Amino acid sequence: MPNRKERERFERLMLRHLDAAYNLALWLMREPAEAEDVVQTAYLRAFEHFASFTGGNAAGWILTIVRNTAYNSLNKRKRSSNLISFDEVVHSLQPDHALTAACPGPEAILQAAGDRQRLMDTLQRLPVEFREAIYLREIEGYSYKEIADITQVPKGTVMSRLARARGQLQTLLTEQQQRTQSRVV
Repeated sequence: MPNRKERERFERLMLRHLDAAYNLALWLMREPAEAEDVVQTAYLRAFEHFASFTGGNAAGWILTIVRNTAYNSLNKRKRSSNLISFDEVVHSLQPDHALTAACPGPEAILQAAGDRQRLMDTLQRLPVEFREAIYLREIEGYSYKEIADITQVPKGTVMSRLARARGQLQTLLTEQQQRTQSRVV
């Protein structure tokens, strides 16, 4: 059991990453309660093994544990690989200020909200590895190297997953737009 000094060090270094840990778990697990369980288990494991943390990238270390805990949970349940859900409140994209400044009317706001929802719905259709890469890069803002450390894959694999995810996302959105336009015509 870590002493008081180690507990305080753990709290200082690891608790600031709690929101990112929960958001990653939510993207992987789909359900808020399951994400909470994963984060709780991951933080408990991290606390138990904190003596092995030698410093450096605390976020990378704790998110790796969260990720591994989530994947272990998913493997135990043996569900399909497309298990990420989207919580609008947690994952809503911030409005594009350039867009809202150029078109501040209600129609533009509703259109932007609809576009964001379509994007999020389409992201859910991507394989879990692609969603994970997109989430860590585009939403959390991690570098390719940091994502490689978190996911424990080579940097080139991260870059490949992001490129493939973006390509699939573009294809899915284009197909969706074409279906929408064919219904209107």
